[in-house]
Amino acid sequence: MKHDLTHPARGQTDADAQAVWRELHAAASAPYRQAGRFAWHFARGKLGHDPVFRALLERGDLPPGARVLDIGCGQGLLASLLHTIDQRRHAPDASMRWPAAWPEAPFGARYTGIELMPRDVARAQAALGGEAGQFIQGDMCDCPFPPSDVVVMLDVLHYVDHASQQHVLERVHSALPPRGRLLLRVGDAAGRRGFAISQWVDRAVLRARGHRGAARGVRSLADWIEAVRRLGFDVEAVPMSQGTPFANVLLVADRR
Repeated sequence: MKHDLTHPARGQTDADAQAVWRELHAAASAPYRQAGRFAWHFARGKLGHDPVFRALLERGDLPPGARVLDIGCGQGLLASLLHTIDQRRHAPDASMRWPAAWPEAPFGARYTGIELMPRDVARAQAALGGEAGQFIQGDMCDCPFPPSDVVVMLDVLHYVDHASQQHVLERVHSALPPRGRLLLRVGDAAGRRGFAISQWVDRAVLRARGHRGAARGVRSLADWIEAVRRLGFDVEAVPMSQGTPFANVLLVADRR
């Protein structure tokens, strides 16, 4: 019998959803073993402790068959997660069921990742090859953006100044069709303690990844929302720091 993620089993509980997520976490982390110890430990830690990856599935922010552009993709964790879902959907002996409380699984996604750091692109390619999508080494400020249904930008836009942010967001808007979606996670500079902690952790992670950059374009949450709205998006702000001391918010922005 084929594993079908589109038809959830009856009577599933929160414990069942937790079990599904544990399986996805383990399976999406596993390919990074072949990319080295750092890549594997980073994948396990990031997927296991950053709430955004599970939230994207629970909320249904990544529809089936979507063209997904992941700007600042790092070593391709979202690509691995999406690829894992596809693999387990078609595996004849798979036992995992999709949680009944979650929207439809994002199977069939067509993924493109853009990343500035060559080391991260190398890790993504060593772990996933070309099976999970395409990885491009480039600068988000001038790298071409392909037509996309969903653009994901997690903790990346604050590395450039406000003028460059505007330029990147305008290009994202052009890459999306009407009702296309931008998933933009930002830090709220008005959340002083949480924001300070997130900036400290951010710098430590960057150093570990061989990056010398630093935040240059921080904003308050209100300023982020206004910047996105001005470009023609309807914006929903979703807290995205659950289980962490940070001041992160996911802006779910649909192009008008």
